[in-house]
Amino acid sequence: MGTPGEGAKLFAISDLHVSYSENRKLVEELRPQSNDDWLLVAGDVGEKFDDIAWALDTLRRRFATVVWTPGNHELWTHPRDTTGLRGEARYLRIVELCRAIGVLTPEDPYAVWRGPGGPAVVAPLFLLYDYTFRPDGVTTKEAALAQAYEEGVVCTDEMLLHPDPYPTRDAWCRARLAATEQRLAALDPELPTVLVNHYPLVREPTRILRHPVFAQWCGTERTADWHLRFRATVAVYGHLHIPRTTYHDGVRFEEVSVGYPREWQKRPAAPTLRQILPTP
Repeated sequence: MGTPGEGAKLFAISDLHVSYSENRKLVEELRPQSNDDWLLVAGDVGEKFDDIAWALDTLRRRFATVVWTPGNHELWTHPRDTTGLRGEARYLRIVELCRAIGVLTPEDPYAVWRGPGGPAVVAPLFLLYDYTFRPDGVTTKEAALAQAYEEGVVCTDEMLLHPDPYPTRDAWCRARLAATEQRLAALDPELPTVLVNHYPLVREPTRILRHPVFAQWCGTERTADWHLRFRATVAVYGHLHIPRTTYHDGVRFEEVSVGYPREWQKRPAAPTLRQILPTP
């Protein structure tokens, strides 16, 4: 992995959802601007293993380095998926795929972007959620879920994202938080980071959701200060399908999702790569 040249850029995108033909065409048309460009893929490439493999392999053939972290859709045990794997076993099978095609994952040593805007440690995070982004006035996971079912706004994860071997999705989240926090704390304190997670690290971006009760599937309060503790120059995320740039405690947060065709086709321009570094 050489040092990117003077014109190199670090790009990001997420929520490709390539089971949709319109989104698959978008991926087919994505191109770097130079031979040294890197691409961060912040989850929700697709639900089926074969789709995930096609998309990541396609992107890896074009970009100098591709870094992937899972969204919730990659972790679904889809009825038409070829693997039939559940939970952690499914995640680790995708990690195996990534290693076979040269894509970096949260299980690999963190790469350092040494191109323009760097150096910065690129840290893909797999953290899940723990139902702590609850509606105002709701104090327990059980009450938050009950409200979601009452309103008819329930994430498909409740049916298809199995936490095996953990007893619950929030237990899996706690395990991922503990392991990831330890890794981040051991980084060189002189280097800033680019934190890449499928979910926002802070609660604020979820405040504009059309259905506020859905926020409980969008992250965890335990990462609320990670962008400060771990020296983030940029925090990259997706999941919300609301692409935008915001700032929290002076740190730039980039929501980089494509989303579903019915969402992005209403916008003035088709989705494309978001430049992360150097700062545009």
